[in-house]
Amino acid sequence: MNADISPGLAHALEGLQWAFLLYFVCINVVYLALNFIAMFAILRYTREHGASFRVRNFSDYQPPVSILVPAHNEARTIVATVHSLLRLSYPNFEVVVVNDGSTDETLPVVVDTFGLVEFPEAYRSRLHTEPVKRIFASPQHGRVRLVDKVNGGKADALNAGINTARYPLFCVVDADCILQPDSLARVVQPFLEDASMIATGGVIRIVNGCKVKDGLLSEVDLSDRVLPLVQTMEYLRAFLFGRLGWSPINALLIISGAFGVFYKERVIAAGGYKGDLVGEDMEMVVRLHNRMREEKRPYKIAFVPDPICWTEVPADLRSLFNQRVRWQQGLAESLFGNWRLMFRRNGGAVGWVAYPFMLLFECLGPVVEVLGYASVVILGLAGMLSMQAFFVFLFASVGLGVLLSVNAMMLEEISFHLYPRPGQQLKLFVVAVLENFGYRQLTSLFRVVGLLRWLLKLRRRSGWGHMRRHGDWDESGPGQAGARPGPVAPECLHPMPRTNP
Repeated sequence: MNADISPGLAHALEGLQWAFLLYFVCINVVYLALNFIAMFAILRYTREHGASFRVRNFSDYQPPVSILVPAHNEARTIVATVHSLLRLSYPNFEVVVVNDGSTDETLPVVVDTFGLVEFPEAYRSRLHTEPVKRIFASPQHGRVRLVDKVNGGKADALNAGINTARYPLFCVVDADCILQPDSLARVVQPFLEDASMIATGGVIRIVNGCKVKDGLLSEVDLSDRVLPLVQTMEYLRAFLFGRLGWSPINALLIISGAFGVFYKERVIAAGGYKGDLVGEDMEMVVRLHNRMREEKRPYKIAFVPDPICWTEVPADLRSLFNQRVRWQQGLAESLFGNWRLMFRRNGGAVGWVAYPFMLLFECLGPVVEVLGYASVVILGLAGMLSMQAFFVFLFASVGLGVLLSVNAMMLEEISFHLYPRPGQQLKLFVVAVLENFGYRQLTSLFRVVGLLRWLLKLRRRSGWGHMRRHGDWDESGPGQAGARPGPVAPECLHPMPRTNP
């Protein structure tokens, strides 16, 4: 034993190391279980929804939807987003852009591009928001409206959009997102199949490296930049077996703030989005679970695996840091703010399984992970780490992580097949291995910072968490309102599962 380390400290470090190993084994066992559930869910979904004609057959019954696009300083991407929304193959919808006190050209760009004029519309303030200054409508594009309001943050902008929405369902779409033409029809489908459905979410994919022309995806590809490429694998893993695994047991606690559909009256009854939180999107879903369980009402919250929303992710380290810190703060706020959901008598799988898992492994897990890495390093430097223990550590922390990432690749390949070229698959496989050496540890550190900020109450009202946007995927100019759709890759138009059991 190294004389520089006391026996007590050595035992503490060894215990911490074993706690770290146990943490990794437990979390990966749960992820493997979710992976198997996701595989069966994919097969079942393919069997029941594998033909695109089903969406067309239900077109006469699809409920009208208000698409809310909250925007703050999004002049670079907002026009491409609205163009993609106007090309949705859905019978009855409106697009409500909420300009939340932008200081750039967001307002004039949208007004000029879509020919908006000020409209004396009555504003019903069912949810409290910062003052609404003006409402615009478009004579040329009847589906488009714009709400111009005083800056209040994303949650406040969403509440203003809900107040303005005309229809019973609303869909939240970020101002830097591109939807597939049939994405809205597919994400709304569960509301037709189950009267107790109150919220659904679709898949988020990475637009970095792709090409978008006039609001339509013309080419699907992977980014040449390291950070977006690694995040592509992250998103595959998170959506294809993370959320898809929780959905069949009605235990889904996260619907992405970039693409989700909600029953408006349920959200209003819950009080709308909270403006004093960082993670307003997840908190809303957890609060809906909690409220419905309190009221003992039958309900479902579902994830739909094939409606795709393409979004830009951070390409620089600073933006990634800000994003992950914000996400972790939001996770802690959402869970601890609705703690009564855990182990509730009628909590079901969400209260007895999903909530404890999210609390122990997703919220508090980064602390265990970082301390575990630190203990291994200290024991190694002190000459107290056996090779046997090291290889067990390597398998638990890296081997299982690689296995899960490769499984996510396989689910992608047998289902949606959006990256069919051998070069693309080789890129993803290399990333699946290398992300476990450095990137994963770095994001764990970022998440610990987020937890510390939450503990120290270093938070402010729900802001926007802007990242540095490149927008190099958008090949169309901001003023091409009347442009016709460009060529679209077949796999972009119909990203349906290929497996037909």
